[in-house]
Amino acid sequence: MAREGLSAEICSYCRVRKEDIDFALECEVDSIHLVVPVSDLHIQTKLKKDHEAVTQMAVDTTQYAKDHGLIVELSGEDASRADLDFLKSLYNAGIDAGADRLAFCDTVGLLVPEKTFEVFKDLSTLAKPISVHCHNDFGLATANTLAALRGGASQAHVTINGIGERAGNTSLEEVVMGLETIYGYNTHIKLKELYTTSRLVSRATGILVAPNKAIVGGNAFTHEAGIHVHGLLADTSTYEPIKPEDIGRERKIVLGKHAGKSSVELALKELGMDVNTEQLDEIVTRIKELGDKGKHVTDADLEAIAETVLNISHEAKVKLEEFTVISGNTVTPTASVKLIVNGDEVVEAGVGDGPVDAAIAALRKGIAGVADIRLDEYHVDSITGGTDALVEVRVKLSREGKVITARGARTDIIMASVEAVLEGINRLIK
Repeated sequence: MAREGLSAEICSYCRVRKEDIDFALECEVDSIHLVVPVSDLHIQTKLKKDHEAVTQMAVDTTQYAKDHGLIVELSGEDASRADLDFLKSLYNAGIDAGADRLAFCDTVGLLVPEKTFEVFKDLSTLAKPISVHCHNDFGLATANTLAALRGGASQAHVTINGIGERAGNTSLEEVVMGLETIYGYNTHIKLKELYTTSRLVSRATGILVAPNKAIVGGNAFTHEAGIHVHGLLADTSTYEPIKPEDIGRERKIVLGKHAGKSSVELALKELGMDVNTEQLDEIVTRIKELGDKGKHVTDADLEAIAETVLNISHEAKVKLEEFTVISGNTVTPTASVKLIVNGDEVVEAGVGDGPVDAAIAALRKGIAGVADIRLDEYHVDSITGGTDALVEVRVKLSREGKVITARGARTDIIMASVEAVLEGINRLIK
């Protein structure tokens, strides 16, 4: 990372050990986050030392790092359980040894905002800037971080999506939008990049973002309740504290058993469909029936229901004639399809990381001459139990800015996936 030439200060975590600093120097970092256990629990149990010995360790390693040209952020580990007078004396000793910055770590998330504010009012009087580093064990990391910044902290340690040990660390996107929206503070962060960065980190780490996660969760700007959608139509701020487009997102109306006429009418308008009052009532009734059965009502479902009520018929432009998939532990998953595309026979094959991936690759190649379809999201749920379980596959597909969701349900997950993708393709190119 240090050799990538990034416009950023590259910082390495280090224990109060000279060998850790040597490793950091080998990596050519700009600075170190020098972590010193400061609570009696950590000092006595982990280090088996006393206050004086720990202070001397902090001084020695700080001086060593400064002698080798590093920026030093002297950090108190488990500071929220430490004696505040001892903590300040250790910080002052570190400052005398050359520390450039200080950090207060709420290592197991025991701070509360009221105490945090008072502590940082006190610590902000020290001769060097102080950072706050919070963990989210009790769900208070963002609240404590905002309180620390209000109290005088000049920096906050944050992570994308709040990832980190145990329950994670303070979430970057929550702190940024809290400062921007609630406190009216300009962070100079590129807000429109928050969501795409969140998705990138989720894919790279394999750590999914909870649907109900603030700011970047899948449901953060999703509305189903009819009364909410009715309010949104009048003024989006009625049920949205921030505009989704401000952080690179889009508003989504979900249809289910809680759907009202306003949400269905809005969704139909987005599909370019006009209905009268009687037709709207019938469509809402059918959507609620699906929702009551626990089914997800996709865009394709809505179109199919509306077309039935309006007596609109569409012949599928892409039909599946044959489908074969080969997979195993010693072969590359391969799928072949025979399609009828606008009346012409098309045969294609695809490979992938698994049989589903290979099948979807074959389908996309088969229709490449008609449209470039992207698979944006793929979800699978088991509806029943057992090895012969009925599974529901939901996909989100896009083409030239148009996005649609579709569903397939089979006991065969590969066929359910093919069914869902084909349904979405036909809705996108009709």
